Amino acid sequence: MTSPTHDTLVIATRESRLALWQAQHVQALLEGLGHRVELLGMTTRGDQILDRSLSKVGGKGLFVKELEVALEEGRADLAVHSLKDVPMELPAGFVLACVMEREDPRDALVSNACASLADLPPCAVVGTSSLRRVVLLRDAFAQLGRSDIRIEPLRGNLDTRLRKLDEGAFDGIVLAAAGLKRLGLEERIRMAFDPDQMLPAAGQGALAIEVMGHRHDLLAALAPLAHQASWLAVAAERAVSHAMGGSCSMPLAAHAVWSGDTLRLEAAWGQVPQDNEGASPVLPLVRASAAARVETPEQARAMGLQVANRLCLGGAIKSQA
Repeated sequence: MTSPTHDTLVIATRESRLALWQAQHVQALLEGLGHRVELLGMTTRGDQILDRSLSKVGGKGLFVKELEVALEEGRADLAVHSLKDVPMELPAGFVLACVMEREDPRDALVSNACASLADLPPCAVVGTSSLRRVVLLRDAFAQLGRSDIRIEPLRGNLDTRLRKLDEGAFDGIVLAAAGLKRLGLEERIRMAFDPDQMLPAAGQGALAIEVMGHRHDLLAALAPLAHQASWLAVAAERAVSHAMGGSCSMPLAAHAVWSGDTLRLEAAWGQVPQDNEGASPVLPLVRASAAARVETPEQARAMGLQVANRLCLGGAIKSQA
């Protein structure tokens, strides 16, 4: 057991059940390394604003800003994030100390009556909070010949979304499989989407730990929690999103998988739909991929840039936001 580098390490965390699970998971690992750890629960603007989509109120940074302020003011030492909620560019002075081993990165269909998209009843309502999922779902429904399905916004933490489903507001909802599994709710998954059908978001299923860049003591303390294969994979994915100007306002997916020491990266870009009623045409997705031996973050980012360039050659348009 190593000696603690601080009397107590303080983890800043959102107070949703999933965020607390993630923070407590990191807490247990650090305590196993000999550190004393406390949690600092906080509510972010992203948790408070539930009546508008993230793309209209500031994007992913709404879930991390308050935690970063706590780090900057010294009230906390580290913050644990779902990596897909972390903006592609961190504020000056902040760094990701590590990316932990990835959970299941796939999206999942949760429904009380339907085992697949094909089972949805006529004029069914499907809920999701993600423009990426909207575009991919519209593509999937088009392939099924289903123009009757409505896709409606669904905000709130995981428990809130499940409650809205159970109250009958939706016939099905799409969530990240990782969150359901981490909270012991795997039985709620009716179908985990194959990435070929529903390509995950960059970083989905991975946990990242953010610290102030000058805290070299924390970088050393957190090094044992890092999972290099996961870190390289998400670095490639996030490089695609960064190069495309990715944000909540861009329906963009990027997912990397290992085959031996070769990393294969796939990405998909779609156009923001005019409506969710199926009245506007479903435009074809732009897809691109690359595969190479990757051993360093620089190589991972170079692969991501290559795939982003291929998306643009295929007709994808970079965000100007």
